[in-house]
Amino acid sequence: MTDQPLVSVVVPTRNNARTIRACLRSVRDQTYPHVELVVVDNSSTDETLDVATELADLALTGGPERSAQRNLGIAEAHGEWVLWLDSDMVLPPTSIEQAVGTALATGATGVALPERTIGDGFWTACRALERECYLNQPWLHNPRLVRRDYLLGDGGFRLDMSGPEDADLRLRMRAEGRGIKLAPVIVDHDEGRLTVKDVVLKRYYYGRSIPAFAGQHDGAVGAQGKAVLRSYAVNWRLLARDPLHAGGMVVLRSLEVVGYTAGARRGRRDQAAS
Repeated sequence: MTDQPLVSVVVPTRNNARTIRACLRSVRDQTYPHVELVVVDNSSTDETLDVATELADLALTGGPERSAQRNLGIAEAHGEWVLWLDSDMVLPPTSIEQAVGTALATGATGVALPERTIGDGFWTACRALERECYLNQPWLHNPRLVRRDYLLGDGGFRLDMSGPEDADLRLRMRAEGRGIKLAPVIVDHDEGRLTVKDVVLKRYYYGRSIPAFAGQHDGAVGAQGKAVLRSYAVNWRLLARDPLHAGGMVVLRSLEVVGYTAGARRGRRDQAAS
């Protein structure tokens, strides 16, 4: 159909040579015919930019953080809709077709695409089990396909957040009465072989943005935590069928809370010093 809108897929990345080719190839292999692929690389020192230059319609360099990279890609894109991916994600072939179909059928401003974790090792399996608990919890899913005109206004990604920026966008859209629907798609998120150290350090980094997030959305941090716990309660049978990884999931989540808390403390110190 010639009246199908152009979708610009924006992929921020840095040093992700292990996964970026599969990510970009999955965008190129979509059944949806009108796709523009924009990669924004943050000064990679491996082969990431070479792969991006080979496969993308537009390969840019920008930073210093993911929010700034996304905003740059959105500004340079041409599509009526923007879909952003991390460079360790893989789209099933009908993802964009189904996401656009969901948006057009419902009149939504944004469409969420649920994720599942893939990878190797015990802790990755624990993360995969956790994500399964979210699949039937629509409120927890952040939009991934959004109208570009909304993002070019006040709907872009906040530069003072790295980690909570997706949840910030979701909450802003809901506060404005913007429709967010869930597409019948599950995106593969290739997290490799997770280690406890890597997970905690990443949550510490994300936690540094929690004060900015909490300052914009009163009570949202607590509400998010309650919604996550509710997802575990709703899916208790799923967890009971796999007690080993469910136990590991509890340990991992507990350590993540430690990482978030320490990061938030650092974020508050940074705010006070600025």
